[in-house]
Amino acid sequence: MKITVDFEECLKDSPRFRATIEEVEGDVCELESKLDKLVKLCIGMIDAGKAYNAANKQFVNGIRELAQQSTKDEVIESSLTKFAESLQEMINYHTILFDQAQRSIKIQLQTFVKDDLRKFKEAKKQFDKVSEEKEAALIKNAQAPRNKQHEVEEATNILTATRKCFRHIVLDYVLQINVLQSKRRSEILKSMLSFMYAHLTFFHQGYDLFSELQPLMKLLGGQLDQLVVDAAKEKRDMEQKHSTIQQKDFSNDDTKLEYNVDADNGIAMEGYLFKRASNAFKTWNRRWFSIQNNQLVYQKKFKDNPTVVVEDLRLCTVKHCEDIERRFCFEVVSPTKSCMMQADSEKLRQAWIKAVQTSIATAFRDKGDEGEKLDRKSSTSTGSLDSGGEPKERSLKGESALQKVLAIPGNAGCCDCGQPDPRWASINLGITLCIQCSGIHRSLGVHFSKVRSLTLDTWEPELLKLMCELGNGVINQIYEARREELGARKPQPGDPRHEVEAYIKAKYVDRRFVRRPSDEELRNKVVSLSKQEKRLSSSSEHLPPRPPPPTPKLRPGSNASGQSVKSADSGIQNSADGSREMLANTPSNNSLADAEAAESPPMPMPATLPPPSPCKEVVFYEPKEYSPGLQLYWASCARSLPDMAEALAHGAEVNWVNTEDDKRTPLIMAVQGGSLVTCEFLLQNAANVNQQDAQGRGPLHHATMLGHTGQVCLFLKRGANQNAADIDEKTPLTIAVEAANADIVTLLRLAKMNEEMREAEGPYSQSGDETYQDIFQDFTHMASNDPDKLNRYQQYDPQRP
Repeated sequence: MKITVDFEECLKDSPRFRATIEEVEGDVCELESKLDKLVKLCIGMIDAGKAYNAANKQFVNGIRELAQQSTKDEVIESSLTKFAESLQEMINYHTILFDQAQRSIKIQLQTFVKDDLRKFKEAKKQFDKVSEEKEAALIKNAQAPRNKQHEVEEATNILTATRKCFRHIVLDYVLQINVLQSKRRSEILKSMLSFMYAHLTFFHQGYDLFSELQPLMKLLGGQLDQLVVDAAKEKRDMEQKHSTIQQKDFSNDDTKLEYNVDADNGIAMEGYLFKRASNAFKTWNRRWFSIQNNQLVYQKKFKDNPTVVVEDLRLCTVKHCEDIERRFCFEVVSPTKSCMMQADSEKLRQAWIKAVQTSIATAFRDKGDEGEKLDRKSSTSTGSLDSGGEPKERSLKGESALQKVLAIPGNAGCCDCGQPDPRWASINLGITLCIQCSGIHRSLGVHFSKVRSLTLDTWEPELLKLMCELGNGVINQIYEARREELGARKPQPGDPRHEVEAYIKAKYVDRRFVRRPSDEELRNKVVSLSKQEKRLSSSSEHLPPRPPPPTPKLRPGSNASGQSVKSADSGIQNSADGSREMLANTPSNNSLADAEAAESPPMPMPATLPPPSPCKEVVFYEPKEYSPGLQLYWASCARSLPDMAEALAHGAEVNWVNTEDDKRTPLIMAVQGGSLVTCEFLLQNAANVNQQDAQGRGPLHHATMLGHTGQVCLFLKRGANQNAADIDEKTPLTIAVEAANADIVTLLRLAKMNEEMREAEGPYSQSGDETYQDIFQDFTHMASNDPDKLNRYQQYDPQRP
């Protein structure tokens, strides 16, 4: 309640005035107490807030350290880094809030208490003093005797002066009271309103910050559900493996050492041996020995660099040592030195001696074939078909894929709104997207758009090449051809989500901006594509012919009519190591054509083998009618992804059947064209990998007949049925064996073996054998990045065993 004092009333110095003064003084005293308490509480709050911020900073630093420790897991690293940045922003907002509290509450109210209330107290002291003086003057004036004139005059003069002084003091005091009562309202409200606005700003900033973070949190939430399921499956598998291993008999572990020249890590054999030192004391030390790179090496500790004992095993011999006191010893002798070693048992000694002898024989056998030698000598490489000593990159992830895709013209901004530096992509459309547009695309369904992260997901080589074949510029020329004509506004970064969503649905679902071709334009397009296919086919006729494969050897007990193909069949065993050995040593008769190069003409078959039924020649016939499906059909054969995307935008059915051409589909024509990327594009757009033509042959049949190894690998990965038979009762495996195509035979048999293993292990088995996965990754890598390596007949040596 605001208490004011009337100036007229103060001059009267009435009891009402005195009562009002007393009430005001009590109210001001209580106000001072409350303000002092509020300022102290504010100081405590600010101190506690600073302590909270300090603790929060330590917590955020802990998150950053955890992110740095998780550099091998890009999802965790990127997510924790983003969370730490957001929490650091919240700490900054808290700091601003506490600074504002200090300015608005502490400083402002302290100033009011120190300045205005101090003036009130000083005025009150003067008022109390002059009031006492006035009271004394009145008493003295009343007591002056009548007969003493000089005392009466003195008392009267003092009273007059005192009253005059009282009037000035009391008016100043009342003015100070009224000013204080008026100012207290504005000062308190101003202070608190400023503090509340600081809170409003703080919560708005926090809301905006976490609104930007919400899409990432939702995405991680979805990934987290899958991670929980995967973790449960991994736990169950680990428990099963744990139980299985516990039941094994480890008493004969030393018999399990085997020499494997095609081991995944390039190390043919390894294990612990005692080594006799070459010093005068002849001490024995336990070391970790391994045979790798045609060398015998050992390590003291895991982090130590290997010490080479023998530089070249071809110059060495190995022998038993029975003339020393220790048991199970053997010696490796080179022209310059010898090395005495001791195994833990007789069986281990025999295994090591056999391994060294086999390494010597292998080194001599591979001396003339440098390519194979380099393959075997890759100490840290996987057991892939690539040569060289460095491990190859099987798939791209994170910044590598991002840089390759964003380097395509037009891909540096979101395809739909232009937001710079996009981090998402639609793999079936071949475009880049910002995070908001990617969420809208995901809501359309995978039959319209398949969204993938450019930084968090792993990218297979063929999928990355697909992205590089298309791009935002190509797709926008198709899907936005009539946008300006219709006067439609393209969204800009920062536009409301509902506007961007409406535009994207109109663009991709309704295809409102696609320009429909006339019948004449469609006819010209189809004819042009068929001519382009002819030019590509004719250009392949000038490629140098490949040498024929060796004449297959007869198996024991087989005759000329029942012969089998050794080059395709002999290396395939029921174990993963056998499969890998066959891949490393068996020549092939095919080379893969990618989007720029067609397949070489089929090489001649051996005279002793009946050739498979040839694929029907691709010939253009004038159709009864032209349609987008026909455009997709010929564009697939001509390897033109922009024309294929245009046909799909015009409403072409991805599994369109050409009834005038043996019921072939665009996917079968993509196989004929020899492009791996074209097949990948159709599969990403829901092409049926098992749809057959009039001869009962699916894409896998045609890829096997043409010897397109990369396409066979792709179709098997996408679930192609390798047991399907054509009208001649031939499966892809039958055709590959007849053609002596070892690589395709290997892929088909490995896929079949992997399928049988999964069926035997039950519905909760893993995705398959690791060797199966590695070999398919090898073929995928070569098919996309180095298809010439699939044609290894030029390296074939008929004298080689």
